[in-house]
Amino acid sequence: MLIRRRRSWEIAEREATPEALFVARRSLLKAGAAALVAETLWPQQLFAASDPTADLYPAKRNPAFKLDRPLTPESVNTHYNNFYEFSMSKDAGQLASVLPIRPWSVHIDGLVEKPQTLAIDDLIRRMPLEERLYRHRCVETWAMTIPWTGFPLKTLVDYAKPLAGAKYIRFQTFKEPKVAPGQRQFWYPWPYTEGLTMAEATNDLAFMVTGAYGKPLAKCFGAPLRLAVPWKYGFKSIKSIVRISFVAERPKTFWETLGPSEYGFWANVNPNVPHPRWSQATEEMIGTGGQRRPTLLFNGYGEEVAGLYKGITGEKLFM
Repeated sequence: MLIRRRRSWEIAEREATPEALFVARRSLLKAGAAALVAETLWPQQLFAASDPTADLYPAKRNPAFKLDRPLTPESVNTHYNNFYEFSMSKDAGQLASVLPIRPWSVHIDGLVEKPQTLAIDDLIRRMPLEERLYRHRCVETWAMTIPWTGFPLKTLVDYAKPLAGAKYIRFQTFKEPKVAPGQRQFWYPWPYTEGLTMAEATNDLAFMVTGAYGKPLAKCFGAPLRLAVPWKYGFKSIKSIVRISFVAERPKTFWETLGPSEYGFWANVNPNVPHPRWSQATEEMIGTGGQRRPTLLFNGYGEEVAGLYKGITGEKLFM
């Protein structure tokens, strides 16, 4: 009888991993490696390479817009922002990466001389791009500083040629529940909408954003087109805009519709007016290890915008 002794490195055939599981494991490892790369590379690097307007960046910085604090690192910003269409988590960047942003059109309608639809790349190339350093203050009491690239909203207003009856601008984002899981939550009044008065929209600070950190805008920031109104709480700065309507009546905005006792139309930053559930007196500077500093009235832009609200009475101007 032949007696065969198993070498130390040999295993019984019955102990071998089945081929199907081995193949599945290899696929899992490949997926894990891809996820690791996605975590290592920021969304701008992953999804901006094929942007048809990439040759326009970085745009020249406008020296009139300065900061009193350091810029928030790009790596921090891309992993800490709100995009409820995709997730209530601050790190919604990977989920937002599935949003198709080409082709993308922006509809300009309402009380204008001629309603029109513009392909996003045509719109961007028509506008005078520049970089501005802005403070950003969330109603949740956290803050950042960001180098936005874009153009003054006033330039777009002039291009649209609004009629005399236009008193407000209503902004609307996309509605694609097949790719944006947050939009499958029926209790939210999708699509996201926001609004400004014509006076606010034509203030020099109101800015249409197409890029950040010297590159086309990352999807997690609201690509390909978002708004930045730095004297207001961040939820006013609507992302991924598809429609801009000039209207006579004040639009009912997303958060105002959802929680009118907590979020009003104006949403101007004010340390002296608390949110019903928390104080607004201080803010956390994201990326500084929890450092807090006093909140500034109008987020520090009072000299430029305080005059917009003189004479307004009976309004909750700050929430």
